Amino acid sequence: MCGIVGLMANQAVNQALYDALTVLQHRGQDAAGMMTWHEGRFLLRKSNGLVRDVFHTRHMRRLKGNLGIGHVRYPTAGSSSEAESQPFYVNSPYGISLAHNGNLTNSDQLKQELFSSDLRHINTSSDSEVLLNVFAHELGKQGLSMGPEDIFDAVRRVHRRCNGGYAAVAIINGYGMVAFRDPHGIRPVVFGTRQEEGRQEVMIASESVALDVGGFELHRDLDPGEAIFVDLDGNIHTQSCADNPVLAPCIFEHVYLARPDSILDGAYVYGTRMQMGRKLGDRIRQEWPDYDIDVVIPIPDTSRTSALELAQHLGVTYREGFMKNRYIGRTFIMPGQTLRKKSVRQKLNAIDVEFKGKNVLLVDDSIVRGTTCNEIIQMAREAGANKVYFASAAPPVRYPNVYGIDMPSAEELIAHGRTEAEVGDLIGADRMIYQDLEDLKTACRDVNPALEEFDCSVFDGRYITGDIDEAYLNNLEASRNDSAKDHSAGDHALVGMHNQDDDQDDDFA
Repeated sequence: MCGIVGLMANQAVNQALYDALTVLQHRGQDAAGMMTWHEGRFLLRKSNGLVRDVFHTRHMRRLKGNLGIGHVRYPTAGSSSEAESQPFYVNSPYGISLAHNGNLTNSDQLKQELFSSDLRHINTSSDSEVLLNVFAHELGKQGLSMGPEDIFDAVRRVHRRCNGGYAAVAIINGYGMVAFRDPHGIRPVVFGTRQEEGRQEVMIASESVALDVGGFELHRDLDPGEAIFVDLDGNIHTQSCADNPVLAPCIFEHVYLARPDSILDGAYVYGTRMQMGRKLGDRIRQEWPDYDIDVVIPIPDTSRTSALELAQHLGVTYREGFMKNRYIGRTFIMPGQTLRKKSVRQKLNAIDVEFKGKNVLLVDDSIVRGTTCNEIIQMAREAGANKVYFASAAPPVRYPNVYGIDMPSAEELIAHGRTEAEVGDLIGADRMIYQDLEDLKTACRDVNPALEEFDCSVFDGRYITGDIDEAYLNNLEASRNDSAKDHSAGDHALVGMHNQDDDQDDDFA
């Protein structure tokens, strides 16, 4: 999961891009980057860290130009190398920079093709650099003179070569800004406009909240397989570039990834999470009619909307029982098991009075590894809870994600190969309640009935791109398990000892 943003404006875009990246920070806390275009030159600042730590006044002053793109990242294969932070750049053809959210499932094959057939060198292990080079190669076939149709033809060939879930935004030197979305619409991307001094400005972003903070009016999501091109005069051109597009967005965006104030594929995330709470309440009533819950307490922050709706639906008291330290990152994103366990008690502190002598239902958005849940349940018992029940607003996560979310290997997923009751026993809950998958889908459709299909692969193991086999998943497991991440972190620590000039910026002719 990453966040992308692009902006074509009538004045300097650096501050607006910075503001957009700050509200997309929840999509990635590992690294941030921004590249602007000014008088035929690309200007770049990127580094590991949060947006507020990467960009200082001296960097912002250098990032001149009325056109730019930005990115926030967390790694999906354990790598935190600064070299793999985005945006990426290639100088041929024209000069192109690109930022990408998602994952290419045929990245290894594409790397070989790029080297042996396209004569292009990939310098990192990032599939975003692969996507950029595929796009650059296809764009290079258009020649010196290029119009919107030529760009759309290039994107069409990108879709034919690239598999997986991806949303990308790019700058083409001397031409403008382009963005495109994979043919299944797995990863989100929206665009909107605002009028400034009588001229149209255009923003493209992963979530609509980025448009909100900049005062842009949301037009719509990009359709699956669609591309948008904004020329240097601010004119918008769009075209479907996929042979057989089918909208099947990632349902985990609504469960956890997106902000509740975002609108994705016509569905208000806040509304879908409210519906999740109601559906979960219905399941409790059906399967546990004599429930003895005294209080419903959310695990902040993502589960609050569902937990409040669940409590109201059941007629049970809702309370805030945990205070959150907002200066600790999202534990789901953290690269190692030891770091995740340590961060839980740094991140949350229980309010004893809300637990003492009560039967408590804790509600979380989802359960991935179960480590956090186990620690939180122990905290609730230490605070004096009589019984601790646990509810997940999502179904059991039993399969790894291959489309850009760092779900670990199957063996590290607590629900893999286990029943709901067995998961409850492992995390130390007196009772475990999961959302039903069909209810989850219905919760999203209740907000936007046009959403017929979803990518639910982390729940049902059905990979909609049709190119995932056991060998692929085995390779994925080797790169994503915690031991691989610990090894990777050590390697990059050694690299960092020889590359400590974090004030180094680049500009490209």
